[in-house]
Amino acid sequence: MRIAIVAPSSRFSEEAAARVREIAAAHFPGVELFFHPQCFLTHNHFAGTDQARADALVEVADDPAFDAIWFARGGYGACRIAEDVIGRLGPAARDKTYLGYSDAGYLLAGLYRAGFKDLAHGPLPQDAMREGGKAAVVRALGWLVEDNPASLEPGLKPGMRHAAFNITVFGLLLGTPLEPDLSGHVLLLEDVSEHDYRIDRAMFHITATPSVRRLAGIRLGRVSDVPANDPDFGEDAEAIVRHWCARADIPFLGRADIGHDAANTVVPFGLPPL
Repeated sequence: MRIAIVAPSSRFSEEAAARVREIAAAHFPGVELFFHPQCFLTHNHFAGTDQARADALVEVADDPAFDAIWFARGGYGACRIAEDVIGRLGPAARDKTYLGYSDAGYLLAGLYRAGFKDLAHGPLPQDAMREGGKAAVVRALGWLVEDNPASLEPGLKPGMRHAAFNITVFGLLLGTPLEPDLSGHVLLLEDVSEHDYRIDRAMFHITATPSVRRLAGIRLGRVSDVPANDPDFGEDAEAIVRHWCARADIPFLGRADIGHDAANTVVPFGLPPL
């Protein structure tokens, strides 16, 4: 199997790539990882210019020699290129699996809207640099290479369609040409480094959006590294999400094992595999 890695958002490092190669060689020796040279470019905040990032993704997605696309890291920048990229993709791009989370959610959303079938929210190569990162990389490659059910979020329900996003990313893509139709889906949400009041504000917008009110329900993953605020908001993320789900008459279906950490699990978009 050949997996292409591109960085549609923030800068990536040779150090992180070397760590991922080391883990893959030890656990999946038959897999070839191709880190596109674009991953290591630097332009302002980004892994290269918008044009360079878009061209690299289109190049590997349209190359039939690759079986999967693994987004290198999150950060910021994917929204700047997502529409351009998706509009340029050819038939070979639809035969691949795409994996990522965080800022890659803009691309996953747009690809899902465009009818791409094999998409999943799950660990990134950058997660190799976190504490416990080896397990995250093994989990991601287990899904990409073997469809290993042990990589999946354990609460996925057979027969139910699912999708997963960062709260902030999902709220910002609503109403744009990237927004997918999630009617009847269970939506899993997570976030990191956001004040409680910002989670509250985002959930107001998310649950007030008419298309979101057609969900089958919402599950909440980890909302981590919440900054302190003065005055304290007085409610944690679960209370906030429960509040807005109740006001919008969207079922709150409990917690989920996803988050901005090495324990992040895989959530395939659409129906989970049997």
